[in-house]
Amino acid sequence: MEAASLPDPAVVVLIGPSGSGKSTWAGQHYRAGEILSSDALRAMVGTGPHDLEASAAAFGVLDAVLAARTARRLTCVVDTLGLDAVRRRGYLAAARSAGLPAVAVMMDTPAAECRRRNAARDVPVPAGALDGQLRAMREIDATLAEEGWDLVVTGTSAGAPEADHLAGASAAAGRQSSAPDDLEFVLQISRFPWGDDPLGWLVAVAGAAGEAGFTGVTLMDHLIQIPQVGRAWESIPEPWVSLATIGSRFPDLRLGSLVSPVTFREPGLLAKTVATLDALTGGGRVFCGLGAGWWDREHAAFAIPFPEPRERLDRVETTIETLWALWSSGTKAFTGSRLTLPETTCYPRPTAPIPIVVGGSGRRTLRIAARMADGCNVRTAELAAALPVLRTELDRIGRSRDEVAVSVLDVPVVGVDRDDVASRVERLRGRRPAATFAARHFAGTVTDQVGRYRLLAEAGVRTVFLSLPDLSGPDDPARCAPIVRAFRG
Repeated sequence: MEAASLPDPAVVVLIGPSGSGKSTWAGQHYRAGEILSSDALRAMVGTGPHDLEASAAAFGVLDAVLAARTARRLTCVVDTLGLDAVRRRGYLAAARSAGLPAVAVMMDTPAAECRRRNAARDVPVPAGALDGQLRAMREIDATLAEEGWDLVVTGTSAGAPEADHLAGASAAAGRQSSAPDDLEFVLQISRFPWGDDPLGWLVAVAGAAGEAGFTGVTLMDHLIQIPQVGRAWESIPEPWVSLATIGSRFPDLRLGSLVSPVTFREPGLLAKTVATLDALTGGGRVFCGLGAGWWDREHAAFAIPFPEPRERLDRVETTIETLWALWSSGTKAFTGSRLTLPETTCYPRPTAPIPIVVGGSGRRTLRIAARMADGCNVRTAELAAALPVLRTELDRIGRSRDEVAVSVLDVPVVGVDRDDVASRVERLRGRRPAATFAARHFAGTVTDQVGRYRLLAEAGVRTVFLSLPDLSGPDDPARCAPIVRAFRG
């Protein structure tokens, strides 16, 4: 039977007699800062975890911390016996007041095992008291049903916590394990904290990407580092020069920009640049990402005109027609819907077809991708809205949906465990609320990400351009290796 994922954030109340394993279970599923343990609080306000005289003070602290955390919609795991109905209903009320799910986790440890564990403790609970707890457990099912908890599970049937932004990931990870699906991963390098050795850093990161199973490397095409990634004075290299450097050292990696704005890439020169990269790197592994451009600041800073959206999108169509003309065989005149060329003399020609990937989620951008491109790239959060538009246009013009490969630009926070995920979110979030940042960056463990990417594959995504917001060096692509390899069966 598949374990039931637990909502996160939530108020989780553990219910079980002494020796039933509540604290062990909590430590396996949650971070220490999320667990409100009456024993631990007795140790803090009294002489130790068994100082019963400190119980009133300990529960007072517990209630205060619970109120503070629920007010911020943070997960709270209440680790007490959970058998006091008055207290339990108070925890339920705190969850209701904060608009958080209320979860009761009943420890289903056999009575004999509880007694054995209790007897092995340095300070065991008196046998009569434990017997009373065990009797109370046998009668609690009906009481919990009356109290109206959102979810009641046993310790053995409860799965891992699953945040709203990871909904369905746990079950999908199970499907990927039992029946693997294919998905390509390309490392998008957006940050360049390369210190005094730009070339060494870039080569090391690209090499680590290949070793981790990424099929390629792509770079943004910007003149100034964008605010979503870093500060304006941080390095951001010219992508096509950088890709040539990478390609000369790693003959198996795919190479491309995601994406080159048509506003500061003249179509003919872009055709020449990309075809040259294809020739110099052996051919067959270069793609060309195109976009309309969006950031007026970099255009102004480099004295580049920044026309209105309609004109920029017109230029996307013109650029694609130019690439078609200058990459086709033969030297002849070309006439398209937006472009006329007296000749198409552009050598070297590409040695293999170069896929054109159009990036963006606007309706006209998606229609251009459907009519003229080999691929369409959107941000992960835009996928659900973009796919119907793209597919409707493909159906309208009679083009197969398989002819336009759907990809996403994904910027996830990836941690090895729940603690690591939370630590990374805290370091990266700046002044933004942790929960908001975590949701925007789909923060989760390696297993969470495997499940999330399986859901994307099931939706029709073929390639993930994965950009780590905390990329600092070659260790970071390596951190993603288990995710990538889960889809390379």
